[in-house]
Amino acid sequence: MAKQTNPFFNVDASKFMADFDPAKMAEEFAKMASGYKIPSFDMDALFVGQRKNIEALTAANKAAAEGLKQVAERQAEILQDSLNEATKAFDVISKSATAQDAASKQAELYQTAFTKALANMQELADMVTKSNSEATEVVNARLTESLDEIKALAKKMK
Repeated sequence: MAKQTNPFFNVDASKFMADFDPAKMAEEFAKMASGYKIPSFDMDALFVGQRKNIEALTAANKAAAEGLKQVAERQAEILQDSLNEATKAFDVISKSATAQDAASKQAELYQTAFTKALANMQELADMVTKSNSEATEVVNARLTESLDEIKALAKKMK
């Protein structure tokens, strides 16, 4: 029996994204639509606006990706620090003279580790929030500008 492949599920997403060029897509769309003429409508202004939209989305995606990279790097640093602290903690506990002393040191270390973990989580949450805000600001600024452009085009059509 021949192996059947489904063209919808057999997609290499990394190749698809590597070939994805928003500016090229906008140019192709502009070429295709330039043959259609609508009286008293400025197609060139529309295409310029759409290109700006694509550029804004690309900038927002870059900001989000950079933020994700920074969060991942910080998580790796936190993991390394945690492993170092755990090694030190085991060393401290293992050198305890009595079980009571070990339990006391262990409780102290847990409290310190818990406080540090909360601070690390807050730091990571702040980093994600900042990254999201930066990406959102780019899109919001372009949206406002785009609405102004649409209003201007509408006034020209009257």
